[in-house]
Amino acid sequence: MQTVRLALIGFGNVGQGFAQILLERANDYADNLGVRFIIVAVNDLLRGSAFNPEGLELSALLQAKDISSLPAGTAGWDAFETIARSNADVVIELSYTNLQTGEPAISHVRAALESGKHVVTSNKGPVALQYAELSALARSRNLQIGVEGTVMSGTPSLHLGMELLAGAGIQRVQGILNGTTNYILTQMENGASYSDALAEAQIRGYAEADPTGDVEGFDAAGKVAILSALLMNTPLRMDQVDRTGITGITRSDVDQAKAAGQRWKLIGSLEKNQDGIFASVKPVRLPFEHPLANVNGATNAITYTTDLLGDVTLIGPGAGRMATGYAIICDLLGIYRR
Repeated sequence: MQTVRLALIGFGNVGQGFAQILLERANDYADNLGVRFIIVAVNDLLRGSAFNPEGLELSALLQAKDISSLPAGTAGWDAFETIARSNADVVIELSYTNLQTGEPAISHVRAALESGKHVVTSNKGPVALQYAELSALARSRNLQIGVEGTVMSGTPSLHLGMELLAGAGIQRVQGILNGTTNYILTQMENGASYSDALAEAQIRGYAEADPTGDVEGFDAAGKVAILSALLMNTPLRMDQVDRTGITGITRSDVDQAKAAGQRWKLIGSLEKNQDGIFASVKPVRLPFEHPLANVNGATNAITYTTDLLGDVTLIGPGAGRMATGYAIICDLLGIYRR
């Protein structure tokens, strides 16, 4: 039985979803997979921190409004102290996403690697902006970085592309990579106005109070940059992704497409050509028979176009605390199987 000690930096929805999965399934993982995961440290910007080298009690952690009040060996560390001084084997970086600078997550990831700890993250910032540098640092220390949760949440799109299709010759990637915009476009096709569909997405928790990152395509552009870095070994700046959001799509546009047997989708696209890599995020009218056209609601999907297999499409949830929490499990199991 292998015991893997974990330190969480950030304990919002994803961290809580991950902890809930461990609370419910840790014994199954131990019995069936031979690995026991224990959370020894948590640091959250708003809720405080705690460290117990023997492991924090998960139900108490999930219920605590103030993490620092938990019975633990140490409380009050900041994120960098938690990374450096805990006995964790893996740092799980779950702080807020910043696609402009990648901070503070980039510094957290670098500190973890420099302290000899593996890293798992669902934070798009470090992967979109500095994956090449961080993965080189990891290799130099014989460490690994798991990033499955950065694209399509717990649906294993990156494992599919990087491992199972690595020898198939990926030439193009197209995807519905943002559930908020897909939900809005689906509601508009069902008769809602853009403003009403957005309001409903906010009520359901799909869209933030400020939805700019989703509806203007920034979130999807970050995921396209991640796909380029991981699948095509070509780092892209955010401004190298040709980006257009959905705010200009009207009910009339949606109705005209439907009458023509087509459906609007916000598509993130990545394609190799003789000049290099072309990357975009933009609304596209897809014919009903296209594999991405019938992916509705907040669901995500990705189509890999390959030399050997043609098109391979994966459909699944692209957000949610439990789905993204499972992406963390997926990466942890990958690290310890390797």
